Amino acid sequence: MGSHRTNLKSNYSKAGMASAAGKNIAPKANWPGILCDAASEVFSMMVGSQFTLPAGTESPLVANVTGTVGIAGALRAVFSLRCSAQTAAKIASQMLAIPVEAAASQSCDAIGEICNMVAGSFKAKVGLEAECMLSVPTVITGSDYRVHSLAEGERLEIPILYDGELILIALDIRK
Repeated sequence: MGSHRTNLKSNYSKAGMASAAGKNIAPKANWPGILCDAASEVFSMMVGSQFTLPAGTESPLVANVTGTVGIAGALRAVFSLRCSAQTAAKIASQMLAIPVEAAASQSCDAIGEICNMVAGSFKAKVGLEAECMLSVPTVITGSDYRVHSLAEGERLEIPILYDGELILIALDIRK
């Protein structure tokens, strides 16, 4: 058991993972655009659809599905995607090529996969693919919750429209 821990620690060091005491990468001015590009590419490939950026003030988001993926290493952050249950079912429907009604039971898996792919694409596009690892996606559903990041840092939040429905994608970056 002890040698297993040593090997894991050694593997993290070899992969260039930052320690808890190490410096974290600061966000760059072009990261919102890169995050938007990563999400656009994933939506195009996995959902078979493009999203648009809202032109003005949209109606408030009724988010009862939130997917998250943690990013650890040189960049410490949490990527999240928030949308309605109906939007999550539409995304799953498009991904699986099945009716929306049948896709509702698969919507958590679909949102988790979208989060995983966008976070992975983003870290690759900013040149940190080898220096960061992703957590397993977590998807929260319900109607009475708030998501709070306990990390001090910067939040990149981008509202997008998919099939006329508002979705918020965000990256909470720890200092």
